[in-house]
Amino acid sequence: MKLVLDVNGQRHEVDASPMARLLDVLREQVRLTGTKEGCGEGECGACSVLIDGRPVNSCLVAAGQAQGCQIRTVEDLAQGDALTDIQHALVELGGTQCGICTPGIAVTATAVLEEEPAPSRERIRALLAGNLCRCTGYQRIVDAIERVVEERRARS
Repeated sequence: MKLVLDVNGQRHEVDASPMARLLDVLREQVRLTGTKEGCGEGECGACSVLIDGRPVNSCLVAAGQAQGCQIRTVEDLAQGDALTDIQHALVELGGTQCGICTPGIAVTATAVLEEEPAPSRERIRALLAGNLCRCTGYQRIVDAIERVVEERRARS
């Protein structure tokens, strides 16, 4: 069946079942492989994408449900080779290690800071609770996001 998806501001016609996982359609049909599969059960957040600005686990979303929505993946965060401040801070402060969780964390952090520009450290931890990381212990991830909050506050 033909599905029409708006991904990163571009229209994509794909031949997929409306019940196919959005994660698989993005990776296999749209060829955007930045979104990673971690658990495949909606528990880890590695596959997080934004649908209409809200972070969701793409492994739990049927592709047919995403028709008519604005889908944003990790590939849309950076502008060319220029990383966003969130991505740059995650890399610079060691908030990335194996890399499986990093795209989902970057996408979720982007949505979090768009909705709540100055969360406290405790709030950052709470807002990222759906994104599991087995490597970093979260300290450096939270440090990176907190630094972005501080830098943005200083610029305004």
